[in-house]
Amino acid sequence: MRASTLFLTPLALASCSATELGPEDATRPDADASRTEDSSADMGGELAPDVSEPPRDADPGPPFDPDASYRRFCDLPGSVQYTAAGRMRVPDGASEEQCLPSLGTPAWWCFLHLQPGFCAHFFGNVAGLARTVRAGGNVRQLRFAPNGDLFVASPTTDTTGGGTGGLAAVLVLPDDNGDGLADSAVRFVEAVPSTQGMMFANGYFYYQDTRPGDLLGTLILRAPYQSGDRKLQGPPEQVLDTSTYYASPLHWPKTLDQADDGTIYVAIGSDQNEVCVASRPFVGGIVKIDGSPHGATVMKGFRNPIAVRCQRGHNLCFASELAKDYSADEGGREKLVPIREGDDWGFPCCATRGVPHLGITPTPDCSSVTPEDVSFVIGHTPFSFDFERGKWPEPYTGSVFVPLHGAAGGWTGARVVAIATDPATGRLKPGTNLDSGLPSGAMTDFATGWDDNTHLHGRPAAIEFAPDGRMFIGNDNNGDVFWVAPLDLPRLSP
Repeated sequence: MRASTLFLTPLALASCSATELGPEDATRPDADASRTEDSSADMGGELAPDVSEPPRDADPGPPFDPDASYRRFCDLPGSVQYTAAGRMRVPDGASEEQCLPSLGTPAWWCFLHLQPGFCAHFFGNVAGLARTVRAGGNVRQLRFAPNGDLFVASPTTDTTGGGTGGLAAVLVLPDDNGDGLADSAVRFVEAVPSTQGMMFANGYFYYQDTRPGDLLGTLILRAPYQSGDRKLQGPPEQVLDTSTYYASPLHWPKTLDQADDGTIYVAIGSDQNEVCVASRPFVGGIVKIDGSPHGATVMKGFRNPIAVRCQRGHNLCFASELAKDYSADEGGREKLVPIREGDDWGFPCCATRGVPHLGITPTPDCSSVTPEDVSFVIGHTPFSFDFERGKWPEPYTGSVFVPLHGAAGGWTGARVVAIATDPATGRLKPGTNLDSGLPSGAMTDFATGWDDNTHLHGRPAAIEFAPDGRMFIGNDNNGDVFWVAPLDLPRLSP
């Protein structure tokens, strides 16, 4: 139900105490953070079986009244505003949700901590759109179509962090009435169990699929796309076959993006047990689509480059690397790195420049490995990232936002961090959380609360900025999507 009037109510401490909201653990023990992200034991929490059709709200309420009082996104009913005075929720006509576990399942926002000056708003769930329904789901990537429709990749094939609860589909979650909530979940592409990479470019929708008879997601296909399409138009054509490279049964996602100069980069995953050899052949790395059937290699030395994203205006693209499990004690670190021709990022021989992994004979020469500027504790798991596009206030203007999926088991480190960029060059400023598990340098915490040891909130897995300036965050393990906006971000044009 939607409310037609707006008022703010401070949340009483009795209903949402700091403990019940899941405060950040300031200790963040590195021992826990070094656990493997690929552990098959990390399948707890809100994992649901595959479903053939996403359920719909039984009572979606009256049509939304686009009243002029909702001129800011954060004024929309259901918004949770974070200010210096505390946290406040804009009532939406639904039954008042409480945060005490004794009162039932906590509201979706009870765990979330944001920096003051922002709001959060539930958007939808890929397997059940109602705010009170948790049918489960698996959100692995988000992308906005040119018309503003949100596309969601929801695979079922097992991969890092688990694929259980997915829908084997690419879905559209439109918000046609502008109330900040998804109206429906429309299946744009079906029967795609191994899909994660997708993007819009050149009048096409590009997406990852698998060849008949395997589940390794080795193909990149494209189909014509016109603004507003909510169904795949015509038979897709194949633009890249990665099967001639290594095809990992676990690190199969092929994320992709297009640089300002038109180059499309695609990630290729390796595996934990890759053997270090002196010749250092290409196994895990980045390739580019060049018109040939299999593309061309760009750079190597990755275990699991799970995300690829390009920054607009500087012709720069980046990849996030999930490095060698259990390697924290030998100098291992996750990385967020630029994509450049010929770079070597070290795996499986080297943790970073000058630091070989232990137990390799003869000891590898790591002097030519490319050094990184941005690094993370092994297991904190930078799952995706996207760049703010100039609508947010300082110090976040132009920053890259990274959802950290957290360590297997306890989800230690699960949160969203912001990393500043150089406005003149677009390059990432140096930042890390290696020393204590807490961000330093150009890296700061932005959204926290997932790692409160309850496994009730999903895990932050996908992030995407909408054309209107809102930042959308998708969770796997429960399928929720919510958005974040500055308090003064206008919803309507002046």
